[in-house]
Amino acid sequence: MDFLNQVEGFARLDALGASGADFFFLISYDRERILAAPLNELPDGLRYRLGSWSGEPPDTDTPFSGEKDLYIEPIPYRSYAQALERIKEEIRRGNTYLLNLTFPSLIETTLSLEEIYRAADAPYKLLLPEQFVCFSPEKFITIQKNRIYTYPMKGTIDATLSNAAEKILADPKEMAEHVMITDLMRNDLNRISEKVRVEKFRYLDKIHAGEKELYQVSSEIVGELGGNWRSRIGSILREITPAGSISGTPKKKTLQIIKEVEGYDRGFYTGIFGVCKGEELRSAVLIRFVEKSGKGLVYKSGGGITIDSDPLSEYRELLEKIYFPF
Repeated sequence: MDFLNQVEGFARLDALGASGADFFFLISYDRERILAAPLNELPDGLRYRLGSWSGEPPDTDTPFSGEKDLYIEPIPYRSYAQALERIKEEIRRGNTYLLNLTFPSLIETTLSLEEIYRAADAPYKLLLPEQFVCFSPEKFITIQKNRIYTYPMKGTIDATLSNAAEKILADPKEMAEHVMITDLMRNDLNRISEKVRVEKFRYLDKIHAGEKELYQVSSEIVGELGGNWRSRIGSILREITPAGSISGTPKKKTLQIIKEVEGYDRGFYTGIFGVCKGEELRSAVLIRFVEKSGKGLVYKSGGGITIDSDPLSEYRELLEKIYFPF
């Protein structure tokens, strides 16, 4: 499977958009690995779902009846707490205000990547054969009728807790985090569109997380694009990636801190994938992510850190996001 670097990749996306072709794209977190191909030329075994759009064989929806076990070996709490304290020190120095801290956890399961993809109940799914599977709850951007929409997602709580919805919406730390990421994404859209506004602020989605359910908090931001947006889709994506919800603010300096503190290669995790058909584009953020590593599997997860973050609460959130949605 041949990937393009960011210069070649974004130029390829511009060309595909201008050609009028329907195409698929996959962009790694660091944007140095980009797959851009017409829908009729996708690599063998690649599968995707973006809401009602899918590139799946007819038997994909066959009910899965295998074992659904999952053993997790996460980063030790002490190591996580030390990393979080380094982030807080950067915040005290004014170098960042919000940073998405993530780590890989070793997992064991009898399931293959293909079986996980088939069984997962998620609106946005991607399988890259022998590499990774993703079952994401988070949209990145959509484009319809010359308008661009983005949906930053920040804030997670166990939906079974008493008054869970009220608690997360009233939490000052969660509010501050969400305000910052909404402002960042609004600024990103201002670089590539006009009349940018927040249409919905802090609404709740309920998602399936294995045997439990989670509330996640999102907002909707919209901007106006010109009628020639297809011919500059690569340029648009270059300006607004990586996604603000999985990086932080200010973005450039925060990305440097993430690289120093996390100490591992995110790869395609927290990148994006999508499809452009006609005058519509759909895309999603690559979170809820399982990847082959050597002879085993890793599950990458994390969450947003602010000056008010409690290490144990954030560590628990990292663990809560390790699940199979079936």
